[in-house]
Amino acid sequence: MSIIEPKIDVLLDRTDNDRFLLCALASKRAHDINDMMRGQRDRAIQLQTAVEIARAADTKPLSMAFSEIARGEVSYDPESIDVTYH
Repeated sequence: MSIIEPKIDVLLDRTDNDRFLLCALASKRAHDINDMMRGQRDRAIQLQTAVEIARAADTKPLSMAFSEIARGEVSYDPESIDVTYH
């Protein structure tokens, strides 16, 4: 498995070239996205068609997390390693 987009160099630049920090940051954000998607599923079923829901579920939470990190929408506090969302 390889990451094509975003590039790994961009992701590592966002985490001071610390691949373990990148994994932890992406994992935390993917977990939050997954929780959010599960919580919204029942409401989405009432408001959207099956095709719209399938399109939204096409992207995996980890892929979403990596994209957000690359865009600078997710960062961390180096003192406490707390994740922040912009």
